[in-house]
Amino acid sequence: PILLPEIIPIDNLLKISFTEFYTSKIYKMKSSCIKKYFIEITCYLFLILFTYAAFSKLTTYETFLVQLGQSPLLSAFAGTVSWSIPALEIIIAILLMFKRTQFFALNTSFVLMAMFTAYIFIILNYSEYVPCSCGGILEKMSWTEHMYFNIIFCFLAILAIIFSLQLLPLQEKSGKQNTKLSY
Repeated sequence: PILLPEIIPIDNLLKISFTEFYTSKIYKMKSSCIKKYFIEITCYLFLILFTYAAFSKLTTYETFLVQLGQSPLLSAFAGTVSWSIPALEIIIAILLMFKRTQFFALNTSFVLMAMFTAYIFIILNYSEYVPCSCGGILEKMSWTEHMYFNIIFCFLAILAIIFSLQLLPLQEKSGKQNTKLSY
């Protein structure tokens, strides 16, 4: 059933306390709507980021492979990492497109971005040589800027995951008793 907001007379609107407003149906509806849009926007941002990053790496595959070979942490795994990272980015981007798999994809996005951020942190603080294995626009960023960029995306993923979990009980109350996240 569709929930319609309660109609509150204008003169009574001024008499509502913050607590009454916070617990009102109108606030809850607006809040859940904002959370849904935030989740959608975050999914689109990750979709664009991962698609762009994967195809950037694949179009300059040889350069990407050489740069990974120069990495003090990944040189032994350069061959495997050079195809598995773009493949994983494409898979996550595809999973982000479907409501049924978005929650899993957001979690995977967070883990991947956290791993990228940890890698950058280790390279910046503990490595003598700092290779560049990013492509396209991201290549223009400094390593520190890239780390902050990744931290922001980690934060977006965490918020989207939290909002998804908060919206799940609202779905169950409205009659959707299944465990799928389809908001």
